[in-house]
Amino acid sequence: MPGGHNPATVHCKPMTHLPPNESSERKPYVAGQFYPSDPEKLRRQIGEHLRSDGPSRPARGVIVPHAGYVYSGAIAGAVYATAELPRRLIILGPNHTGLGRPIAVVNRGVWRTPLGAARIDEALADLILDAANIVEIDAAAHLAEHSIEVQIPFLQARLGDFLFAPVCVGTGRHGDLATLAMAIATAAAAIREPVGIVISTDMTHYEPAEVARVKDGKAIRRMEDLDGEGLHRVVKEEEISMCGYAPATVGLHALKRLGAARAELIAYGNSGEISGNMQEVVGYAGLLIP
Repeated sequence: MPGGHNPATVHCKPMTHLPPNESSERKPYVAGQFYPSDPEKLRRQIGEHLRSDGPSRPARGVIVPHAGYVYSGAIAGAVYATAELPRRLIILGPNHTGLGRPIAVVNRGVWRTPLGAARIDEALADLILDAANIVEIDAAAHLAEHSIEVQIPFLQARLGDFLFAPVCVGTGRHGDLATLAMAIATAAAAIREPVGIVISTDMTHYEPAEVARVKDGKAIRRMEDLDGEGLHRVVKEEEISMCGYAPATVGLHALKRLGAARAELIAYGNSGEISGNMQEVVGYAGLLIP
């Protein structure tokens, strides 16, 4: 599973929208596929990936891949090892399944992984919902979506106890993405403690490694500049098959509103470095936003 898509056909009954005060428990959907379902094996694999060449430092946000850990775990781990993230987080990911509403938040309950339960930040999720009417409470979009799920074990290992608001982005309309970014920045600013933003995306899909590197370089330069509009434009103009360009656009806009100035590339690689197939790779980029 080198890419951001689950190769198995998804057969699931969409869940109904959660009422604002109803708690939910999301069980892991890709444990045993994208990462080990055995807790000890999972801790060991994450420990092997949480390695950094330098000291860790405070981060307002990160951009991390979401493929199977064997493919992209080292790049995600290098970012998480370097970043000292706050313990309250907004996690943005794309919608690969097509289920649910275009911009979907879960605002109550817990998400379980083999490492235990991660708690939803109810106050933060509610603030995002209140700030923009295009954001909806919807568990269906998250039910079989892996892009946010695969970040949770890394965060559990790195932070221990933390709170998060999951936002699944299934629209590419720049106007809606800018509105969501404003809602996220407004919500984060209203919380009287630091809030970090985790952006989950893979890069170019299934092209030769050198083609992917050139295309991804153009997108990475926009991300380094926190240029959400520029990223959205270059992905369209260069036909870059970056599955999480929409949540990345949102996150870049929001981080800039919250005072960030620039992102730093921590690691870049592709699936061919693991599989040996350099003709059809998926690119992975890891960035830190101080």
